[in-house]
Amino acid sequence: MKKILFCFSIVLAVLAADTKYSVAQEKKKMSSQAKGAIIGGAGGAVAGGLIGKNVGGALIGGAIGAGGGYIVGNELRRSKAKKQRAARRAYYKKHHTVTHPSKNVTVIRKHD
Repeated sequence: MKKILFCFSIVLAVLAADTKYSVAQEKKKMSSQAKGAIIGGAGGAVAGGLIGKNVGGALIGGAIGAGGGYIVGNELRRSKAKKQRAARRAYYKKHHTVTHPSKNVTVIRKHD
């Protein structure tokens, strides 16, 4: 009976894994804030442990490092987004405006 139950569960597991309903999910990338917090926390914990020579120093250093790393990662993300917005504005301005040669007037073209 145990062999039959075992074989049946193996067959059921194989069939369940091979159905059209088992869809691989996309893997999300880690945000720059998370990367900064992890790196800062690890570095802070090591530095705190070495300086304080105990677990309390490592915990405090890790917390401060994680907070600092999060802030640095957030600023990096904001800077990148700001550059992307500026590039989009420059592209739009270059491709959607016309300067009249004789009157030196810039007109925004609208696409219908």
